[in-house]
Amino acid sequence: MGSDLHAEDIAISVKNGVVTLAGFTPSYTDRLEAETAAKRVAGVHAVANDIEVRLPAIHQRPDPDIARDAVAALKAELPISHDRIKVIVKDGWITIGGAVEWQYQKTAADAAVRKVKGVKGVTNVITVKPKVQPSEIKRKIQEAFKRSAEVDADRITVEANGSEVILKGTVRSWIEREEAERVAWSAPGITKVEDRIVVSP
Repeated sequence: MGSDLHAEDIAISVKNGVVTLAGFTPSYTDRLEAETAAKRVAGVHAVANDIEVRLPAIHQRPDPDIARDAVAALKAELPISHDRIKVIVKDGWITIGGAVEWQYQKTAADAAVRKVKGVKGVTNVITVKPKVQPSEIKRKIQEAFKRSAEVDADRITVEANGSEVILKGTVRSWIEREEAERVAWSAPGITKVEDRIVVSP
């Protein structure tokens, strides 16, 4: 437990590898700290965190103020994608939703609103939906071919259909064919590569 946590305000019970935490903490970060500490204990499979955040009167704030600060925190943390995230605040509890392209954005949004003064909890229902256009996939693969020493980019054509790619053309060796396939797989958002390249030394 961290130095700020008052252990006497938290009751801990363990049964069959499940830790239940009950009681009160003066802040949301303390509640998370107690949960993190419980997860580190050997033999723990699950943590039920029933700790209630009871903010001291001095730290309690109206929901609109918390919402305003949460939006500002998201803007600071995610200057480009913050407008894809919706914030709802009820009784000091923040719910963040919306859709982002990358997992790091979901994680960063969580970390940003957690620090807002007066927060009692955070529910993160943001979904991660990668957005890659077929034309973008095609361009990225062609650029990667040009950077590759083993692949003659001019002899291979790339067709992108959704997240699936078809490679066609003629190459000089099996090594070049394999390298072309490997390079295609390295493009973001790919789910399938169909290699129709012919080897003709």
